[in-house]
Amino acid sequence: MRPDRLKRRYDDACAATHGMDIIGERWALPIMRELMLGPRRFGELRRSLPALSANILTQRLEGLEEAGIVLRTRLPPPASVQVYALTEWGQQAGPVFQALGRWAARSPLHDPTKPFSPVSLMLSLRTMIDVGAAGDMVARLGFRFGDEEFHWTIDHGAIALGRGLPPDPHIVFGGEPGAVAALVYAGVPIDALEADGKLTVAGDRDLACRLRDYFPMPDKAALT
Repeated sequence: MRPDRLKRRYDDACAATHGMDIIGERWALPIMRELMLGPRRFGELRRSLPALSANILTQRLEGLEEAGIVLRTRLPPPASVQVYALTEWGQQAGPVFQALGRWAARSPLHDPTKPFSPVSLMLSLRTMIDVGAAGDMVARLGFRFGDEEFHWTIDHGAIALGRGLPPDPHIVFGGEPGAVAALVYAGVPIDALEADGKLTVAGDRDLACRLRDYFPMPDKAALT
């Protein structure tokens, strides 16, 4: 391990604190988030995290690889390109992201209007769904953001998400991830988002309007 990383360690036996030793470097968590739905090329990570420099991305990937969270591999032919992926242990951090997201959504300082990557939206929908309110709902949602496609489905409480459109989708959203979040979390009308050129909706528009009922935002914590 590089000496500068050793200097920043907490040197504490608490496992949670040790976890922060591993993933507490700035940008480590967003990089892990972007790998949650599968391997990514270096350039794809840069596009998903535009505020992150190539130099820092390289350093963080090296650190996560050192820690056993990320591995470098190559896609099979005909692609045959180097990609970064989470290890099995790295993937097990998924519930940690969900718990942290639910907790941090109560922050009075959280600004939901800031940039939102497509992967972040998919994971957010998994985190914030009220399965009890959804009941026995069956919904197959597809998303097209630029040249990337995703699916998010719920079937009697069972949730699945990943890359690629679902078969026979009820709705396919297009445009900007933040616009989908504005519809689902803030109840911004579809017509307004479409008029602004931020969102397209193909399929069951009534279901699209009802989605806000299944993704309630928690009450904000009080600032004292």
